Amino acid sequence: MNILKKAASYFTRELSVVDPDGWRDPQTPTRAGMDATPSASLGLSATWACVNLIAGTIGSLPCMVYRTDKTGVRTVAKDHWLYSLMHNSPNFDQTAVDYWEFMSASIELHGDGYAEKVRGAEGAIVALEPLRPDTMGKRRLDNGDIEYRWTHDGRQRVETQDNVLHIRGPFGGPLGGASTLAVCRNVFGAAIATDEASSQMFAKGALPSGVLSTDKPLTAEQRKTLEALLQEKFVGAQNAGRPMLLDNALNWQQITLNPEDAQMLETRQFGVEEICRVFGVPPHMVGQTAKSTSFGTGIEAQTLRFQKFTLRRRLKRIEQACEKQLLSPADRAAGITIEFNIEGLLRGDSKARADFYREALTNGWMSVNEVRTLENLPPVEGGNVNRVQMQNVPLIEAGAEDQP
Repeated sequence: MNILKKAASYFTRELSVVDPDGWRDPQTPTRAGMDATPSASLGLSATWACVNLIAGTIGSLPCMVYRTDKTGVRTVAKDHWLYSLMHNSPNFDQTAVDYWEFMSASIELHGDGYAEKVRGAEGAIVALEPLRPDTMGKRRLDNGDIEYRWTHDGRQRVETQDNVLHIRGPFGGPLGGASTLAVCRNVFGAAIATDEASSQMFAKGALPSGVLSTDKPLTAEQRKTLEALLQEKFVGAQNAGRPMLLDNALNWQQITLNPEDAQMLETRQFGVEEICRVFGVPPHMVGQTAKSTSFGTGIEAQTLRFQKFTLRRRLKRIEQACEKQLLSPADRAAGITIEFNIEGLLRGDSKARADFYREALTNGWMSVNEVRTLENLPPVEGGNVNRVQMQNVPLIEAGAEDQP
């Protein structure tokens, strides 16, 4: 029990979930000796691919505002003021895709996503302006409010939580979540060191394709003549396969560079897998297919796992933060909710979309016109009636119409 108490005390003190300063990236280098700065970490292809995949997927999903009446019927609340901000355009400059992609990337990298609630003349929210998370400062005031400080156009801004939308990342406390770049900085540092070593090897290493040798001493003129001969007749793709005629006891020895001997390829592949593990992304979704199965069912299972265990909790975090900080008590009483439409992922999969519609029509929980609306097709006469197949009837009713 004492060990558990000490561990809990260390976690609370050193990596405080209440104070995000505990997650802040220290200035000391990583164990690999490299500074894992945000720009250097994001410059890694695996980091860029993972963040681009997660943020781009979330940004592409339509963010819907629903209204549930007292009978339990839920409809899209297009007449609500929040629908236009969430679904169409949160501010004058950005589309919904741009806005949600920026917010998601901020959460993935820095552990927090911020947006200023721009209010109109009557105090209503008319826009959501995203803020850079690396420039934000926050603290708890004596009255319990959270104060946010940032600089915009050379002028310092100070606002409370009433005018700032704050979406916290994993292990989020009142003041912020955990920064992936800070917590896993050693993972990024090792990958940066490997990438740097590989670049230096090709930039400064001697990589000849072979050696022309002899047991006799060569004069400076002979060396120059041999080098010119090699450059003229045997260097370049156009000279590939040309036979080489040697005399005066000259020997040609082929040199092959084997990166696996230095474990360079394995190290770089391991770095990609580590970064994918940090973000919860299957390696095959960022182009790392060396150890992935080539069977369709295996790939489909990994993709489905990405949707269930990686995207779902991120979407839920954003939905609940927006509902808590943007909806009024009257909105909640009226049954207003915010939800990302995960079915938007079916848009690029015709077969999965057709199977989904078939199940909906067969079991009667969607009508023909509802399906046609989702496919941007005009309604048809009689298409608003929900239908269900009648082959599964009780035995006592089978053939009842034939009884006298």
